[in-house]
Amino acid sequence: MLETAVTQFLQRNGVGFTMLPHSTPAISIDDAAKQRGISSHIMLKTVLLRDMGGKLFLACIPGDQQVDPKKVRAHFNCRRTTCVNAEEVAHITGFKPGTLTPLILPESITAIFDHSVLQLAEVTISSGSDMAGIMLRTEDVLKFCKPQFSHITKAINTP
Repeated sequence: MLETAVTQFLQRNGVGFTMLPHSTPAISIDDAAKQRGISSHIMLKTVLLRDMGGKLFLACIPGDQQVDPKKVRAHFNCRRTTCVNAEEVAHITGFKPGTLTPLILPESITAIFDHSVLQLAEVTISSGSDMAGIMLRTEDVLKFCKPQFSHITKAINTP
């Protein structure tokens, strides 16, 4: 089994999980879902945002949705939030883009989850490697990252 800082953290804390290996590095949410044999809806998409004062927020939503930075900004009463660039994501979190996980992040990052995540019994998160995901109970993720909750996804326009 692939061993990463995330799998070591879960094992140390007695959290059950299933590794979902990839045959190639995932290049998108849809690619990762296909390689894992799952729906992208149960994948936890993670987006690192920063406000103008330098506060960091990790927005977590179902993989088939999009984060609405304006809703994150409104929740935290910030003037503006923007996505952190790829190079900075790796520097700040220790995870390269595409492998960012809501677990084992610096305490300076506040996690915010979309309310819809609470409807999922299980989710998949990055293992910290682009060669595998991890499936685990949603309640286990919430236990360790202690997020705030709000409605932070963009409305999907249907024809």
